[in-house]
Amino acid sequence: MSPRTARLISRLTAAAAAMALGGAVLATASPASAASRNGVCETGEFCYYFNSNNQGSLSDFAGSVADYGTKQPSCFDFKGAGAGKGKCIKNSAASVWNRSGKTVRVYFNSNYGGTYQDFKPGARGNLTPSLKNQNASHQFVGSSSSAGCKTDGTHTRLPTTILVYRKSLNRVDRVPFKTYIKNVLPNEWPSYWPRESLKAGAIAVKNFGWYWALNSASKTPSGQCYDVTDHTSSQVYKPGSATAATNAAVDATWGTRMTRSGKIFKAQYCSTTTACGNWVTGDWMSQTGSRDKAKAGWSYSRILRNYYNGIALG
Repeated sequence: MSPRTARLISRLTAAAAAMALGGAVLATASPASAASRNGVCETGEFCYYFNSNNQGSLSDFAGSVADYGTKQPSCFDFKGAGAGKGKCIKNSAASVWNRSGKTVRVYFNSNYGGTYQDFKPGARGNLTPSLKNQNASHQFVGSSSSAGCKTDGTHTRLPTTILVYRKSLNRVDRVPFKTYIKNVLPNEWPSYWPRESLKAGAIAVKNFGWYWALNSASKTPSGQCYDVTDHTSSQVYKPGSATAATNAAVDATWGTRMTRSGKIFKAQYCSTTTACGNWVTGDWMSQTGSRDKAKAGWSYSRILRNYYNGIALG
């Protein structure tokens, strides 16, 4: 992160990769991209099926998605039982069922571009030959374009997804929120650091992303909205970088909410106690400091309370 993370972390990350080769395992589990995305086509949802005629595994959505992703663990996948379960849905769907109250438009290209096909509320049907296994985005028509920019999270409920500007790729990906956190943490907290340090980092990374999902009004040069970037101007996000150690830290703290005055706050952090310039003490955490305190036997909650003033962990 810059200035949120000083350049020390890039060196530490490289060292982490070298030291973690023997024990780090890339996450292979399919992401839970939303609590409601359970592989069942329910009222209010738009659902893709892997096979024609509403057969095979399905993937259910409650809103528009501009890009499904193409690789696990960050893609939107087929979740229901049947053929295709676990596969990324991009360019893999054959039929749909629109159980929402709005017309849904399926597009050939990401970001709502190219050839499209509309499905009215309640409609079931096969994708046309030009869209079958060529589906790249879908949009709930009737909602303003800005609606796709708004999070479903609140100060008491985690967002299910986050919009990540992949700057080098010149695109915005809608990423399942937990998948995002798991693919940020090892790039900010080396996976060989002590477990309590990783837990403190997991909560800081989660809070930072959560805050921007609630508050961002950023747009790309082409006008696409996003919450965070994938590099040091926000947090370093690299799909496929999740490790066993950092995943364990995220899972162990996923139910913990860190607030100040009842609200999610921007939990900033940087590499050392001298690297953050004029940041106000009590608003940021030293990454190496969290490592050293964990080595000294501090718990993650004690570490967080040491660096962030006036917080509640619940």
